[in-house]
Amino acid sequence: MARLGVNVDHVATLRQARGGREPDPIAAAVLAELAGADGIVVHLREDRRHIQDRDLQILRQTVQSKLDLEMAADEAMVKIALSVRPDFVTLVPERRQELTTEGGLDVAGHRERIKDIIARLHEGDIPVSLFIEPDLEQVRTAHKVGADLVELHTGRYANAVSFKDVQTEFDNIVQAAKLSGKLAMRVNAGHGLNYFNVSRLLTVPEIEEYNIGHSIMARALLVGMDRAVREMKALIDSQTQIP
Repeated sequence: MARLGVNVDHVATLRQARGGREPDPIAAAVLAELAGADGIVVHLREDRRHIQDRDLQILRQTVQSKLDLEMAADEAMVKIALSVRPDFVTLVPERRQELTTEGGLDVAGHRERIKDIIARLHEGDIPVSLFIEPDLEQVRTAHKVGADLVELHTGRYANAVSFKDVQTEFDNIVQAAKLSGKLAMRVNAGHGLNYFNVSRLLTVPEIEEYNIGHSIMARALLVGMDRAVREMKALIDSQTQIP
């Protein structure tokens, strides 16, 4: 059965807008786990625009399921990861001017650097996932550099409008997931997924986990964190499609 990872970054985004103490992403993570989340996801960005170092430290002490640390593939973040020791790390691309992570990591274009980062994290017994486009070359390169799993970027699928474009992006995800499975890499998926477009991806057996943040947080503002997480968890557990 597929798992749900809940990203609580946007709770910290709201907190940082006023520079105060609330809302607290740690409290949000606790509520998400109580509602059935299988993991908590946070992105510690270089500019610290939302999640802060203190958040990460406390989450490491309080998360009962598993903690997925998203981070850039650089030396400073490696040191933090080796100190905090999350359950696994997801390497993502990062640009200061972006509103959120745009696109997957270009593993093929930065092969040696990413290979070195993965090796160092493995020395600390930290499994590594690579956030990549559903592209067969990227999948093959992720395997060659030693990734334990990949997270397929579903942004293009989520943003597609026409039936043709949706089908094309879905097919790309299917093919990338199948190849990842053949290469013995576990498969996660995330970015732009919501209560409607996630349903079709539930038919892809290789995808083990869906990492979702913005849609759950947006719904939580209206119905509460508990209900928002439970509804997404029930949808993923159902393995059915919305007509």
